[in-house]
Amino acid sequence: MEVDKMEENDWKYHGEGNKSLVVSHVQLSRVLRLLKYPAEDSENPPQTAEQAFRQIQNIVDFSSNVMSSLLGEKFIHSGEVVKLPLEFVRQLSIKVQHQRPAWRCDKVMDIYSGCALCLPNLTSPALHQPTHTPPLCIEIKPKCGFLPSTKHVSKDIKTKVCRFCMHQHYKVANGKWKRRSLYCPLDLFSGNRQRMHFAIRHLIEEPQNNFKIFKGGQCIYSSKEGSDDSLDMNSLLHHLRPYFLYGNNRINSHMTGKTVLNDFIQVLVNALMSGGGGGDGGEVTDRPGEGRSFCEASLFNKERIRHGQKVFLSTFSDSADLGSQGLPSDSVLFRILQTQMLDTLDIEGLYPLYRRLEQHLHDFPKERTRLQIDGPYNEAFLEKLQKCSTEDSVEDAAAKVHQYRVAMTAKDCSIMVALVPSGEEENDDEGLSRRLRLPAFSYSVSILDLDPKPFDSIARQLRLDQKIVSCYLRTGGALPKGSLPTLPGIFAAAERDDCTLLFHPM
Repeated sequence: MEVDKMEENDWKYHGEGNKSLVVSHVQLSRVLRLLKYPAEDSENPPQTAEQAFRQIQNIVDFSSNVMSSLLGEKFIHSGEVVKLPLEFVRQLSIKVQHQRPAWRCDKVMDIYSGCALCLPNLTSPALHQPTHTPPLCIEIKPKCGFLPSTKHVSKDIKTKVCRFCMHQHYKVANGKWKRRSLYCPLDLFSGNRQRMHFAIRHLIEEPQNNFKIFKGGQCIYSSKEGSDDSLDMNSLLHHLRPYFLYGNNRINSHMTGKTVLNDFIQVLVNALMSGGGGGDGGEVTDRPGEGRSFCEASLFNKERIRHGQKVFLSTFSDSADLGSQGLPSDSVLFRILQTQMLDTLDIEGLYPLYRRLEQHLHDFPKERTRLQIDGPYNEAFLEKLQKCSTEDSVEDAAAKVHQYRVAMTAKDCSIMVALVPSGEEENDDEGLSRRLRLPAFSYSVSILDLDPKPFDSIARQLRLDQKIVSCYLRTGGALPKGSLPTLPGIFAAAERDDCTLLFHPM
C-alpha cells in the first residue's frame, strides 16, 4: 500500500464505533481506522496532528505491549500508525458520509491530522482464492463473564445477576433497543458446551452490538440500533446452507434450517474452545470468594432450576457434542476471562482509590508522568500492572486503577472467528492449519477493539453502574411496558420455514 498514491475510490465504508470510523480497501485485506470528533469541533479540531499521532500510537503500544502479553500474541493484530495525504482523507470523508448511520453523524471524521491506524481486514482474511467459497467471519462482543465479589459491592443483586443482563433492562428502558437480548455472558464463558450453544443461539436471535456475521467481507447479519425490524432468518439460512452440506446423508439442500443453525453454532463453539496453542487444557473455575458461576437472569439457569438441575436439551441438535467441559487454558475465552478478572474490586471498590489518586495528581501534576496515567504503554507499564501489591501507597492505587482499565478493555473487546471451508484446497497458512470436525473448516481467531480506557472515564463508569443497578432493582427485573416482546426462537422459525427452504436457488 503506497501512501503517496492513495485513491479514495479504492476504499469503502466499513463501520464505526464511538471514537473511530473504519474504511476497508476494495482489493487488499486492509482497513484504516480514523479518529472522530464531535460535529461542533469539525472546523476547530480538538488536538494537533502530533497529538492525534500520539493517540493512535498509544493504541498500538497498548495492544502490542500490554494486551498482547495478557491475551496471547497469536490473537492480537496491533497494526501501525500511518500518515495519509490530507486531500485523500478529505475526499474519503465526503465519499463515506452518505453511508454512515444517521445516529452516528453527531461526530465527524478527523480530516486534519492525516493520521490513521492500518490493520488487517479480519472480516475478509486473505485465506482463499477469489473463485472459491468466501470465508465466513463471526464477530462476537462477549462482555463481562463473571460476577463480582460480595465484599466490594453495596447491592447484593450484583452478585446474582450479571452486568450484561441488568444493562439490557436499562437499555430497553431508555429506548436504545426495542427488545431485550436473552444472551448471558456467563453462559458463553462457562466452558460448558450446552451453555455456550445456548448463549450463541440467543446472540443470533437478538444480535444488537454483540454479534455480526460477514461473508467475503460483507456484513450479512446484524442489528440496527433503535430498530424494531425483524431479522431475516431466511436470508441467513440461504447464506449458511452451502457451508454445511457435507456427508452422504445430507445431499444437495436436504438439510433442515434447524440442522444448519445447530451445525453453525457447533463449529463456532469448537473454534472458541480450541485455542490452537497446544495448552494443557486447564479448566476455568471460580476464584475464591466469587462463588457463583450462574446468572439468575439467564434462561439457561432458569431451565436448569425448573428441571431439577437437569438441563433442558430439546432445543439442541441430537448430533451436537454438548457435554460439560471447562475452557482450555489456551482458548481465546479463557485468556479474555482471566484478563477481565484483573478487576478484583468492582467499580465500587475501585472508586475510592481513583478519587485518592485524582487528588494526588491535582496536588502534584508532574506525578501523572511518573505513574504513567496516560502511558507510555510499555514494559514498565505492564510491570506496574503485574506487580500490584497490598501496600497502602499512591503507587499501589495507580496500579489497581491500571488493572481496572485493562480489565475494562477486556470486557469491551471483540472476538473475530474466520471460518474457511477446507474441502476445496488445503491451506497451510500459519494459524490456519488446525481443523475442526465435520464440516471441515480452517479457522483463525483474533481479538480486536483493544484501545486503552481513559483514566478520566472511571467516574462516569461508577455513575452508569449505579443507574443500571437502580433501574433493575426498581423494575424487579421486569421490562418496561413499551418494550417489544422477544422474537420467536430462531429454531422455531427455521423449522416453520423448512418446507420453503429445501430447494433454495443457489
